[in-house]
Amino acid sequence: MRILVVEDDPTLADFVAKGLTEAGYAIDIAHDGRQGLDLAVMNRPDLAVVDVMLPGLDGLALIEALRQRQLRFPVLILSAKRSIDDRVKGLQVGGDDYLTKPFAFAELLARVQALLRRSGTPQSGPAQLRVADLEIDLLARRVTRGDQPIDLRPREFALLEYLARHAGQVVSKTMIQSRIWNYSFDPRTNIVDVLVHRLREKIDRDHTPKLLHTRRGMGYVLGVQPDSD
Repeated sequence: MRILVVEDDPTLADFVAKGLTEAGYAIDIAHDGRQGLDLAVMNRPDLAVVDVMLPGLDGLALIEALRQRQLRFPVLILSAKRSIDDRVKGLQVGGDDYLTKPFAFAELLARVQALLRRSGTPQSGPAQLRVADLEIDLLARRVTRGDQPIDLRPREFALLEYLARHAGQVVSKTMIQSRIWNYSFDPRTNIVDVLVHRLREKIDRDHTPKLLHTRRGMGYVLGVQPDSD
């Protein structure tokens, strides 16, 4: 699942993004409201974390603009303002939850997970994905193949989710880099190959048919294939 973080404080934005990435979410970061609106329209995230005090377009105006465009994904508002009136106003313009600063990341993560569980918006898509006998519960973040649970690290889960959403389609390394890391690493490394290898070991090693396939020079595809690697 993809989360948009709109926060003008670079340190706080990086803190939130790092924690959410470690929890297995793909992250987009915007440092002002207009950039946040552009990213929301372009990428259609599953949830947004929005600061109120933003340059250009403040957080409340951003949320109103999202709702006017019929973008209904949940929005968690961040604000240093603590009054009841401020909370009510944030919810009235279309926010779904309100978290005051300073906050513990554990609470932010719990609120994000709760909003995603409650969300029935089209942008959130199905709560479960299935490819052959591989089942992915997106909200519980649980993977099974047959009756066997599969323990995945956050980035392994994020990769599997992305491949499953594009089951039967070739997904390039560049697409994976953009989705999982947002290009925040040296593209000359073999980090994608390593992650794919780890995932393949977990979902395919003791199972048939094999589901994760390499298309040399093209990328990777998840699904039952007539040939194997």
